[in-house]
Amino acid sequence: MSLAHIRPPQGDSAWIKRYRPLESPSLRLFCLPYAGGNAGAFRRWAQLPTTGVEVVAVQYPGRQERLAEECLQDMESLADGVAAALVPLLDRPFALFGHSMGASVAYEVALRLEHRYRTKPRQVFVSGAASPLRPMRHSDVHLSSDEAMVEWFGELGAMDEAVLADPELRPLVLPAMRADLRLIETYRPRPGRRTTAPVTAYVGDADPGVTPDDARAWRDLTSAEFSFRVFPGGHFYLSDHEEALLADITERLGGNCK
Repeated sequence: MSLAHIRPPQGDSAWIKRYRPLESPSLRLFCLPYAGGNAGAFRRWAQLPTTGVEVVAVQYPGRQERLAEECLQDMESLADGVAAALVPLLDRPFALFGHSMGASVAYEVALRLEHRYRTKPRQVFVSGAASPLRPMRHSDVHLSSDEAMVEWFGELGAMDEAVLADPELRPLVLPAMRADLRLIETYRPRPGRRTTAPVTAYVGDADPGVTPDDARAWRDLTSAEFSFRVFPGGHFYLSDHEEALLADITERLGGNCK
């Protein structure tokens, strides 16, 4: 499939959130949220000053304005849906960024874009995630009680305690949390598949679930250049280093931050 003559649609699909659309971006950075997360995690990224880079957040089904849709509980369905939704926006060079669960989604989407649509990202950025080739540190949290699951997310610093304590909001967020956990805990990459795009892995030096060695193991999932950087902080190190992280990403893509 040739993408040479694709033009962006007049309106984006439900998968796409552009908080600050650029009229003529030089590159698009597609951002994939973590388990239990939503596109809003990247709202601030879109407001940070970059030169020519349009930040595009992906909205998974079953959250925010897609709350009425069923959450997808397997990687194949989610990656298929994301890849298809991105195609109309591939009229410009692009890169993928995924944090935690989103890192594996980014890798699977890259493979689909390469093999099905004959295009590839300029770079894939994987953050706060062990390579899926490493043994899983947990595989049954999605089978646990709501309380145990919430506690597990809380230890990672992933959820707003006020939301989880609200009896009206809690039922709205728990299904997405459980579905995403099931997805990532049952996900196994197909043997022998590597992206041909360069990969950069990021990790926090105090991440309780991902060691630097776990993150470095992403090098085995690309046939291109691999790079690696450690930031101070835990699993959500990026919350405290948004500007520095985005500046690093932009620099690696050949641009620069204002």
